[in-house]
Amino acid sequence: MEREIIITSDGSTTIHIPAWNEQYHSKHGAIQEAYHVFIKHGLEFVAQDQLSILEIGFGTGLNCFITYLESDKEIDYVGVEAYPVDEKEIKKLNYVSELKAQKKSEIFNKMHGISWEEKHKIDDRFQLEKRQQFFKDIKDKDAFNLIYFDAFGARVQPELWTEEIFSIMFDALKNEGVLVTYAAKGSVRRAMEAVGFTVERLPGPPGKREMLRAIKK
Repeated sequence: MEREIIITSDGSTTIHIPAWNEQYHSKHGAIQEAYHVFIKHGLEFVAQDQLSILEIGFGTGLNCFITYLESDKEIDYVGVEAYPVDEKEIKKLNYVSELKAQKKSEIFNKMHGISWEEKHKIDDRFQLEKRQQFFKDIKDKDAFNLIYFDAFGARVQPELWTEEIFSIMFDALKNEGVLVTYAAKGSVRRAMEAVGFTVERLPGPPGKREMLRAIKK
């Protein structure tokens, strides 16, 4: 499927899929969305000093890179992606410059350069494992404190926003674990609640009125 690099409203890039009219990150601001949804309402909300994070849709690596930049906690990060972004596309992404993180450019490159299906030490406090895997095939149980649920939207991939998928997410989280997503559709919230999550609506990132945060209690 054809993909192209576009500039979003905050100046940061994302990957656009013309056939779906869908982006990897918000066209209203890729970096702004990542900070608002996953850092402010996810990473900063979870209190533990040692964190295990599962990202659903590793994609461009933006959420992983910002998590590295913004946290001094010990983090074990797992990114799941069925269709990895290729090297040519990665080189066109401007996250290092837009985040003014030139001194950490080697970290961004390392995150993309490491092999898949293995755990790698990015530095003394950050481990990363990238898995090429369909979300329905995730088997982890009571493993994560936090899930970044950043799949393509329900408009184009409704099968990723079902009770079946959220049951897998519920099982993958530890007790009191948190899932955050940019989505706010009523059907998504009901699917989360049906499998046992306690769900709250929160103000959304630029371009969206609301987002969801779900807690496993």
